[in-house]
Amino acid sequence: MPFAIIEAGGKQYKVSQGQKLKIEKVEAEEGANLSFDKVLLLADENDVQIGKPYVAGASVGAKVLNQGRAPKKIVFKYHSKTRYRKKKGHRQRFTEVEILAIK
Repeated sequence: MPFAIIEAGGKQYKVSQGQKLKIEKVEAEEGANLSFDKVLLLADENDVQIGKPYVAGASVGAKVLNQGRAPKKIVFKYHSKTRYRKKKGHRQRFTEVEILAIK
């Protein structure tokens, strides 16, 4: 089964056709099509292409399924013996995409 390694939002993801994944937030409407041009590696049964740093002419097509926010992470800072306590919550935004085609 062919797969690719793409770069999105400063992170690298191994993707294959039909896969759903959550990436860093991308400004796009739900149902819109995206194209990832930063393909680091492209592999199928017969051939492997490694980019320097990116594979020339390669792209990965995806469809935006959902824009959402991850569950809350608690950030708690504490210093003993000084009565210092700080509690803060954070919800990271994400975009859920489905990989349509690897070219």
